[in-house]
Amino acid sequence: MLRNIVSNELFTVLTVLGLVIVAIAKLTSPKRFEDFILVLGNNKYLKIYARDQKFLDKFDGLLFVNLILSLSVFCFIIYQYFTETKQIPINSMLQVAFGIGIIILIKVLVERLIASLFEIDKLIDEYLFQKISYKNYLGILLLPINALLLFTFTPTLTLFYVIITLLLIVNIIGLISSFKTHQSLIKNNLFYFILYLCALEIAPYVILYKVFLTL
Repeated sequence: MLRNIVSNELFTVLTVLGLVIVAIAKLTSPKRFEDFILVLGNNKYLKIYARDQKFLDKFDGLLFVNLILSLSVFCFIIYQYFTETKQIPINSMLQVAFGIGIIILIKVLVERLIASLFEIDKLIDEYLFQKISYKNYLGILLLPINALLLFTFTPTLTLFYVIITLLLIVNIIGLISSFKTHQSLIKNNLFYFILYLCALEIAPYVILYKVFLTL
């Protein structure tokens, strides 16, 4: 028997919308989607499609939209748990989704700009493709996770810790895979790559941590 749902209609609509978007991505690029699903255990997808990557890619774009929707739903499920809020205004949900999308896009644009300044465009372009691919993969994982949290499991703090740990592990696997794939390029540009990591991978999280401490 399903647990009682309180004002989760918006979450359900966004989760179903994310599922539809993923289905469209699969229908429009079935072979690529098949390779993408196996990206955690196989570098085939990264090796093949990194060469043909575009700044505006329909497949990545669709999965990116799902990532934004799924991540927004997950964040609000956590927010609802800690604040015991019964209703989430649709405006708040859309604002958060829009904010997440804008932050990620601005970060990617700044990363490309920094790469140009350091003259390591090729290295960073391939690194960004892999990083975005693994983030989109997290969006796929969040679809069933959100559905289970909404309709099956009662959210608990322990369950949130387990889910977040799982997502972090997937992200770390992606980073390690990226480093292994481009280790020769990274060694040749080690100084600039370290500067890049400090400026755009480590510093933002340090700043966010400081902000949360002041709240």
